Amino acid sequence: MTTQLGLPDSIRACLFDLDGVVTKTAVVHAAAWKETFDAFLRERDGADFRPFTDSDYDEYVDGRPRADGVRTFLASRGIELPEGDPDDPPDVRTVNGVGNRKNELVLEKIRTDGVEPYEGTLRYIDAVRAAGLATAIVSSSANTRDVLRSIDAERLFDVRVDGVVARERGLPGKPRPDTFLAAARDLGVEPSRAAVFEDALAGMDAGRSGHFGYVVGVDRVGQTDALYAHGADRVVEDLAELGAGGDA
Repeated sequence: MTTQLGLPDSIRACLFDLDGVVTKTAVVHAAAWKETFDAFLRERDGADFRPFTDSDYDEYVDGRPRADGVRTFLASRGIELPEGDPDDPPDVRTVNGVGNRKNELVLEKIRTDGVEPYEGTLRYIDAVRAAGLATAIVSSSANTRDVLRSIDAERLFDVRVDGVVARERGLPGKPRPDTFLAAARDLGVEPSRAAVFEDALAGMDAGRSGHFGYVVGVDRVGQTDALYAHGADRVVEDLAELGAGGDA
């Protein structure tokens, strides 16, 4: 292990998730999903509906592309909706309509409250780049570029593979490793020489199945054991713990 970055000596690139790793937006997404699904379930099942829970978010939604999250969670409740079209209005009962309602809520919350970065992560990325390692942002969010620009962090990444890029290239999202593999390929680095930084269980699965050189789980919500179970080589509460970001 290197003493400066807390990574194996063989690592030449670092691939970072956005929500929950770089920015404090995972909680915003979780709240928007809950509001969306609870409203949908209440309308469908009445006052006795079973609410969307934190464990539902972790298991079925977190880290996945928006439509996949809708489809996977509803399937867990035995519910199937027509796919619809990507531009379906947010009040339409389709997979895309429900997903667009969630995205509408996220954008509203971000406009109202703004976006806050994890300073320990930003310092760590600065140290990574100073050490000569390449960097990429890998996110299922279609709003990645706008979020990064809002915190002046777009400059920290050599490559961006987000929801927009994935759709353009036809890449399946997490837990499949394809978006991370695409980022490594764009950086000209073999997966075995790239490290993945993720807070979602789906991201851990992607790191493991993609055979990346090192997978760091970022535990913001007390799920250390689950992150290890899904493939993390190391779990930290803040990237500053890896040794290069200063005090956590």
